[in-house]
Amino acid sequence: MPVIVGVSRGQMFLMSYFPVARSLRLAPLAAALGLLAACATGGSKPAAPASVKALYAQLDQASQGYETALQQARDNDTDASEKTLKQSLDQLRDAAAHCENTEGCDPQRFFSVFDHLLRLKDGSFIGDESPDDKDNESPSGQVAGLNGAASLPQAQRSVILLHGQKLSELIAMNGPVKAALEMWLTQWRPNLMDAYVNYEYLRHEMWPQYQKADLPEALLFGIMAKESGGKVHAVSRSGAAGPLQFMYATGLRFGLGNVNGFDTRFDPADAARANAAYINEQLKAFNDNLELTLGAYNGGEGRMRRLVGSDTSVSFYDPRIYDQLSQETRDYVPSVLAAAWLFLHPNSYNLRFPKIDGVPGHITLKRAASISELTVCLGEAGGMQDGWFRTLRNLNPRLDPQQEQPVGAVLQLPKPLEKAYASRCVDGPWPILASDLHNAVVPVVPVRHDPPPVSKARRYTVRHGDTISSIARRQGCSSVHEIEHLNGIRHHSIRVGQVLKLPACRR
Repeated sequence: MPVIVGVSRGQMFLMSYFPVARSLRLAPLAAALGLLAACATGGSKPAAPASVKALYAQLDQASQGYETALQQARDNDTDASEKTLKQSLDQLRDAAAHCENTEGCDPQRFFSVFDHLLRLKDGSFIGDESPDDKDNESPSGQVAGLNGAASLPQAQRSVILLHGQKLSELIAMNGPVKAALEMWLTQWRPNLMDAYVNYEYLRHEMWPQYQKADLPEALLFGIMAKESGGKVHAVSRSGAAGPLQFMYATGLRFGLGNVNGFDTRFDPADAARANAAYINEQLKAFNDNLELTLGAYNGGEGRMRRLVGSDTSVSFYDPRIYDQLSQETRDYVPSVLAAAWLFLHPNSYNLRFPKIDGVPGHITLKRAASISELTVCLGEAGGMQDGWFRTLRNLNPRLDPQQEQPVGAVLQLPKPLEKAYASRCVDGPWPILASDLHNAVVPVVPVRHDPPPVSKARRYTVRHGDTISSIARRQGCSSVHEIEHLNGIRHHSIRVGQVLKLPACRR
């Protein structure tokens, strides 16, 4: 039950309960909400200026409007709910914008309320259309590209629980997560958009594996966005491979390996299944502590278990844990959580993911062609400005993109491209052009093994205090042995005024 403090109804929403087992991880958010409630009581602080009171009044009105929108949604009046919700959020955003330039106004009050309202929405629009996600739905109300059990409205997929707990309650909106949000919305924004597009075309293969494992889709997206950006054939410098970047030995533990010459770490469905099994294994080990689980996924479960010991309720950000991890892992965990959060609430962060019709389809080749040739002849069909090479590779991971596939071969591709293939890639000029480019002959230049250049000696006049070692060190590119050999010197014996030959620099 909510904890009610002696404040007006407009501030009651600030004091929602948090599960005890998560109190440490949600401490930053809970503290912020507690401070906000304390401010509302007035205390001994001087009265706020009228301009600040007016902004705080808008904050109260926005919160009341939000509660009204939730009740309208519960009463199945979705149109009214959406309108009220939009008005409330607009009012909150407007007041927050003015707060920043108003002396005496505390912006943190607005940030805390905004964060809390998003969390409240996650638990209240089950089965209804979420305003954040409406633009990504197909006209039928189902997410394009899915069939069967995976055909869920976006609002439903945004409130899938992680082992009985709302995902939004497991993401502490603290400094590292906020910093990661800013990175995704600025420097990493192109990567985030690419990851979303890639994921939407792979969703029919990957999401059902997470759904079977009772894991939230936003978590899958967050991991994939950070690991590979949805590039199925990605390989890291350490040897991690596939869309979810499994090391070979770890992949073997979860059924990934070499099958008929193909490394199944590159198979989106197999990788998602293995990832879900790994995440559930680590959640069990860390008592459903999501942050520690993600830290184990990146930094190694053995290391994380040694750091955590028996105290699985410890916060990932506790210095005993956080300070002992690599910078990569310290960045990885909040980055995954921030990407998952944006997947749930794009519009609330001024972010618009593109509309993607990822319904799976296939073609049977009517003329021999490689993936590269198909990419050329398809061009920008369907408005894909970056072309279809990445998508075709992702959907056909077992094929060499440069290898021509025979007539009759079946290739996977988004269903809307079936007509584009028939009109562009079977007859006419485009397949001829694509074939001509693909089969172009590039001259092969034989590798030359030229002898090393002959070094040209330089000259140096010995000065008072010089030694062969000091001369070599000062020149920065000559050794004592080379100087002695070149000048016939024995026992390091040199004299002032002597002219020495110095070997050429060999840095």
